[in-house]
Amino acid sequence: MTIFGGTAEFPSRLRFNVPIIWMLALAAAGAACIPLVYLVIRAAEADADAWSKVVADSTLRLLLNTAGLAAAVTAASAALALPIAYLTERTDLPFARVWRTITIMPLAIPSYVGAFAFIIALGPYGSLQDLLAPLGVENIPSIYGFVGAWLTLTLFTFPYLLLVVRAGLRDLDPAIEEAARSLGQSAWGTFWRVTVPQLRVPIAGGSLLVALYVISDFGAVSMMQFDTFTRAIYVRFGSSFDRSSVAVLSLVLVALVALVLAIDWSQRRSAKYHRLGTGAAKTPRLVSLRRFRWPALLGLFVVSAVALLVPIGVLFHWLSVGLQNGETFPGVWSAALNSVYASGLAGAVTVAVSIPIALVVVRRPGFLSRIVDRAAYVGYALPGVIVAFALIFFTLRVTPGLYQTIATLVFAYAVLFLPQAISGVRASMVRVQPGLEEAARSLNRTPWQTFYSITLPLIAPGVLAAFALVFLTTMKELPATLLLAPIEFDTLATTLWGHQEDVFFARASAAALLLLACAALPMMILFGRDRDLRA
Repeated sequence: MTIFGGTAEFPSRLRFNVPIIWMLALAAAGAACIPLVYLVIRAAEADADAWSKVVADSTLRLLLNTAGLAAAVTAASAALALPIAYLTERTDLPFARVWRTITIMPLAIPSYVGAFAFIIALGPYGSLQDLLAPLGVENIPSIYGFVGAWLTLTLFTFPYLLLVVRAGLRDLDPAIEEAARSLGQSAWGTFWRVTVPQLRVPIAGGSLLVALYVISDFGAVSMMQFDTFTRAIYVRFGSSFDRSSVAVLSLVLVALVALVLAIDWSQRRSAKYHRLGTGAAKTPRLVSLRRFRWPALLGLFVVSAVALLVPIGVLFHWLSVGLQNGETFPGVWSAALNSVYASGLAGAVTVAVSIPIALVVVRRPGFLSRIVDRAAYVGYALPGVIVAFALIFFTLRVTPGLYQTIATLVFAYAVLFLPQAISGVRASMVRVQPGLEEAARSLNRTPWQTFYSITLPLIAPGVLAAFALVFLTTMKELPATLLLAPIEFDTLATTLWGHQEDVFFARASAAALLLLACAALPMMILFGRDRDLRA
């Protein structure tokens, strides 16, 4: 999937100057900032004892664990994504189109589902130990801790970086590589000396996505019993009556996220990304793998098998064990309906809110529209557990009637995933030809009539892709759902979490498989969108 943002200048008479559009955009951007603003207010109310307690309670260890895990997963993801993107886009790899799809499929598997499957397969008394027992192997290395969290998060986050690098390869003018080859560079030398440096911007962007995902992850690190900020915040909230210390610790995590964003901005602000010449880029000449064809296929198979076949195989195994023992899987179907309902509602609300923001950003580029755009992205930089805690504090003090309601849950989803919707809608909106809207306005159509009759049908594919992306991400969201969902409103994510804590592996596997099935449709939509963009 390729998503590009940006702004475009249009003739002044095409620019929307409807006050309600600005009001809606400003209201949406302001609402996205509520969790962060209230978190700062709540942390400011904490006394010196709360601050000193947080600093004394292993904050440095949590900081090192979180930053170290993010760095390790990002490096490993780049080591996987770069060669996979190059193999599937620029070489004569057999069945390249099939491998493009397979290597992205781990996106459909939530990290906590993968962690659950790996614990069953590789943990103490797991499937691997049972297989090795006849050989006299009584103990295998523990998967818990840093290694398990690193393996799980790498396998299920590298597709984020892969998507961005793959898009960068498609946009890279092959004339640059052909010039290097004509000067005597080998294919391998051209890749490292020419292609990789030209991909610095997409690599940085994809690495940022991976790092932010790891910093905000809660499910995988909790299952793997590795202490990071998100796990520590969740445990502190459940075991402490001092909510101010929770706000302080959350603010430390926000500061870490801000530091990561600042480093990324400083690295990319001077980056250049040019093409040689003008006009359309030529179709790249595929590099022949020759004797490396089979090793490349083997490597892709191993990565795909560990990331897809192992988790899905383990889940189906425990599902069959449950069926053989008469398990009825109570509540799993109602949880599936709740998941689809909440995700569909979140997708519709988030996309609807994103349209006014995309309109002012594209139609009225300027200082105020940039402020609106940046404010809307605040939620993307906040981990789900932080947004959930901030909204708990806010609703209990300001709007107690909204505490643990579906409205608050959907609001949290919208705050977290609004940037995804904005990117998808804006990507389609900048492609709308100004002449079409100008023609409609010349026929005395109002801005609203022009939007509904011309603009909206043209951006419909982007709106659908944005809805699918928000739907998929909402289905996978765990901490916000655990903390904000109404009483007895179980989703597949919370059902899986509860059953794995109670060691009901068969029931957890049923919920996990249904979650993957529900995620299949938005993945198909996104893959279809990706193929359209490549055409």
